[in-house]
Amino acid sequence: MKSQIHEHQKNNIPTVSKTLKFIILGVGLLIATSAQSQVSVSVNIGTRPDWAPAAPVAVNYYYLPDVDSYYDVRESRYIYYGGGRWNRVVSLPAHYNYNPYRGRTIVLTDYHGNTPYKLHKIHKTRYCGPQTVIVKQKHHGHGRGRGRGHWKH
Repeated sequence: MKSQIHEHQKNNIPTVSKTLKFIILGVGLLIATSAQSQVSVSVNIGTRPDWAPAAPVAVNYYYLPDVDSYYDVRESRYIYYGGGRWNRVVSLPAHYNYNPYRGRTIVLTDYHGNTPYKLHKIHKTRYCGPQTVIVKQKHHGHGRGRGRGHWKH
C-alpha cells in the first residue's frame, strides 16, 4: 500500500510542476500585456494639437482669448461658456466661426486642475484686454496732402 501511494505521489509531481509553470507563464504574459497597454494609452492621450504653440512644460489647457474659451489637451475638447454653464465639446459651435490656426492661443501654465474656468476672470482680464486698433485720420490740408479728404498714412 505504501509503495502504491509513493508511486502515485511521484507521478503527480510532473503534473504539479507543469501546472505551476503554466500559471507563472500566464501571470508573466498578463503583466507584460498590461504594461504594454499602459504605455500605448499614455502616449495617445494628451497630445498637443497642431495649431497650439509648443510649451516648455507639460500643459493641460490653452486659453483662446479670441473666443473667450479654453482647450483641454488631455481630453482634446474645447471648453466654452453657453447656456449658463461651461461646456466641453469636440468643436466649438458654428456661430463662433473660429479657426484655431489664425486665433491667438495662450499657454496656461498657472493651472493644473480640471476646471480652468475657475480662473476665467483672471484670464479674461489678462488676455482679452483692448486690442490695438489703427484709426485713419482725415488730413486737413496741412503738409503734403493735395486738398481736403485725403487720409493720413
